[in-house]
Amino acid sequence: MPEVKSSVLSTSTGRPVRVAHLTTVDLSLAVLLGTELEVDVSSGLQTFALSAPGPYVPRIEQQGVTHVPVPSLTRSWDLRKDAAAARELYTALRNLKPDVLHTHNPKSGVLGRMVGHLAGVPVVVNTCHGLWASPDSQWVKRLAVYAIEAFASSFSDAELYQNADDHGVLRRLVRGYKTEVVGNGIDLLRYGPDPDARRRVRGELGIGEDDILVGGVGRLVAEKGLREFAGAARALRGEAVFAWVGPEDDHRTEAVYVDGRDVRFVGARADMPAVYNAFDIFVLPSYREGFSRSAMEAAATGLPLVLSDIRGCREIGANEQETLLVPARNTEALAAAIKRLLGNEELRATLGAAVRRRALEAFDQRRVAARSLETYAEVARRRGLGWRRAEAPS
Repeated sequence: MPEVKSSVLSTSTGRPVRVAHLTTVDLSLAVLLGTELEVDVSSGLQTFALSAPGPYVPRIEQQGVTHVPVPSLTRSWDLRKDAAAARELYTALRNLKPDVLHTHNPKSGVLGRMVGHLAGVPVVVNTCHGLWASPDSQWVKRLAVYAIEAFASSFSDAELYQNADDHGVLRRLVRGYKTEVVGNGIDLLRYGPDPDARRRVRGELGIGEDDILVGGVGRLVAEKGLREFAGAARALRGEAVFAWVGPEDDHRTEAVYVDGRDVRFVGARADMPAVYNAFDIFVLPSYREGFSRSAMEAAATGLPLVLSDIRGCREIGANEQETLLVPARNTEALAAAIKRLLGNEELRATLGAAVRRRALEAFDQRRVAARSLETYAEVARRRGLGWRRAEAPS
C-alpha cells in the first residue's frame, strides 16, 4: 500500500492548508470518508467536515476533525430547505475560510460547488461517487442530471470520478483538463479473514456452525435490491440463512418494507469487519451504485460475491473470475446464482480468494486520499496560489 507523504501542504504564509469536506449527512463522512479524513489529519492539514448533524459526529471528531453543522442539508431535494442550506453553508465557509472545499455526494456536490465558488474558496474539488441517474433511467431524468452536473462542474477546479463509466458519460460536458478517474477504496488494514470474529458474530446471531449465511449490507431502501434479496431468500428457504445488515432510512420516498419472515434484519452495526467474517456469501442486488463500498469490504474479507451487473459493481471484479454478476431487478437470476454457490464449496473458495487478491491490489483508500492531496496541490500550482510543501508535524 502506498505511503502518505511526510510533508504537508502549506499556504504562501506557511500556514497548513485548511481543507473542508462536505456531504449531506454525517454518516457519509464517518463511513465513506473516514480514511480520507484520517489521511488529511495525519498529513498535518487542518481538517473540517461539514454536514447535517447526526449521531456520527463524535466518531468524526475523535479523528481530530472539526465538524461544522449545516442543519438544513437533506438527501432529498426541497427548494425551501435547500435555500436555507445554501445560506448556512455560505456563512460557514465565510467564517471558516478554508483553502480547499472538497464536495461529495450528488446533492451536496451540486450545492457545494456553487456556494464554495461564491464564498471565495480558493480551491473547489468535487468527487463523483456515482451519478444519480443510471443508464436505464428515463431520458428526461438522465438529461436533467447530466445538465446539472455539467453546470455545477463549471464552479469547480477539479472533478474526480470513482468509476470510468461516469467519467465517460460526462467527458464531453466537463472540461477534460480538470477531470480524472481515481477509483475508490477502503481501509484495507481493517478488513480481512478473522476466524475469531466469525465465531463471535455468528454466536450473537444464533447461526449454527454448519449453516450457510448469505448476507447483504446497506440502507433499507428499495434501490439496494431488498425486494429481490427477500425474493431469493424465499425461493431458497431452508437451504441457507439470509441476513441484511444496515440502518433504516429516514428518506421515506426511498424506504421499502420487506417481510422479515425469510430475512433477518440485523440493523446497523459498528463492527462491520467482524460482521463480514460471519457471512459465507455476500450479495448486493443494487439498482444503482457509484462504486460499492460494501462490496469492496466483502471482497477484502475474502467472501464470494453475487452482485448486480451495473456500473459501480462491475468494477469490483470480473464475472466468473472474481464475482458472479446478475441482471438487476431479477429475482430469479439472483436466486440461481446464490443457489449455485450454495451447492459448490470449491467455487465459493475460488471466487473468494480471487476477489480478495483484487481488493488488495486495487482498493486502497489511502491511495485515493493521497491522490486528493496531490490534486489540491496541482490546482494551487495551476492557479498560482504559491502553496508549498512543509514538514508534517511529528
